[in-house]
Amino acid sequence: MRKTLLALAAAIGLLFATTPAANAYEPVNIVHTERVQVGPYGMTVGFSTWPLRAMQSLDFTFIPDDGIAGKSGTLAFLNPETGRLGRPQPLAKHPRKLEVWGLDIRALQTEGSWTFRFEIDGPAGKGAGELRDLTVLEQPGPPMAVSWSISLIPLIVLAVLITVAWRRTKLRLRGNGLPATV
Repeated sequence: MRKTLLALAAAIGLLFATTPAANAYEPVNIVHTERVQVGPYGMTVGFSTWPLRAMQSLDFTFIPDDGIAGKSGTLAFLNPETGRLGRPQPLAKHPRKLEVWGLDIRALQTEGSWTFRFEIDGPAGKGAGELRDLTVLEQPGPPMAVSWSISLIPLIVLAVLITVAWRRTKLRLRGNGLPATV
């Protein structure tokens, strides 16, 4: 009984000792930056992965030169595939880097030359600006159709095995298969 209580206390102690490390946020590592002039505001756009590739998740940070205090803004993407400007979305604090605006784990869906359109409203007035010709390379890895096809093979094999097992069991339960033994 004593050993069990000691083991339980050790497990609980280990759980509480490792919880802070498990709950710690991974820092946002900016590996490349671009400068944008948004009206009267200079802004640095940071990327956690460079070069950019389609369908690859990364963090974006948007850092006005004098901080985000007292400012609000929007961001819209111009998709090179459709040529249409997306709906502007409010610039919000990055969830893991609260002193700047940003997008957490976002992927650009298509390759091509993207444009980010910013609008900022702050103490110096309203301003608009664009980050143009942001090159996004092709998607890493195999095409999505090939990836999904390969990933569905185990599910198809499982469905076939379940069907075969069900048919064999069904015959035995009806008495058409092996003779019943008592």
